[in-house]
Parts: sequence; C-alpha cells; structure tokens
Amino acid sequence: MKTTTIRHAKTNLIALLATVRHGETILITDHHAPVARLEPVGHATMKDSDHLIALEREGLLRRARKPLTKAWLKVARPRTKDGASIVKALLADREEAR
Repeated sequence: MKTTTIRHAKTNLIALLATVRHGETILITDHHAPVARLEPVGHATMKDSDHLIALEREGLLRRARKPLTKAWLKVARPRTKDGASIVKALLADREEAR
C-alpha cells in the first residue's frame, strides 16, 4: 500500500486516482497518522470480517486475545480521598491549562 500526505494528495489527486483505478490502495496521513484511505470501489463491497482481516494484515488493527466479558462493569470507580468531585477537579485542571 502506498502512503501519501494530505498536502501531496490535494495537489496530485488526479494521479492518485489513476493509481487507485489500477487496483492500488493509498493511505493518506496527517503528521504520520493515518486519516483516510483511497481504494478501488470494489473493496467497498468486502464483508466486515474480510475488512478486519485486511486491516490486521496492514498493522492498523490488533484483535483482542480474549472475548469481552461483563466483569469490567464490576470494577469499582476511582474515588478521591476527601470525597471531592472528580469531574470538578478535571474541569478545574482544564481551566488552569488555558
């Protein structure tokens, strides 16, 4: 799969589309982080499981090793020592950062 930046994609869209027409997939990145993928229309008809396998092969997805259980719902929520509101503390912290 080819990779390109947003800026390069904007200036070379016609050439990139020609590449896609020949079956190539192009990953568009913003500061090295993937944000979009140009791929032939035929790929859009893939089954969800096929799409997940393709993402896994590309290193963009890692499947869970164990099935999700409801045990995580029983985990106690964090509490402050003095009983203060965690939400208020978070909002105050955000205000200070401005």
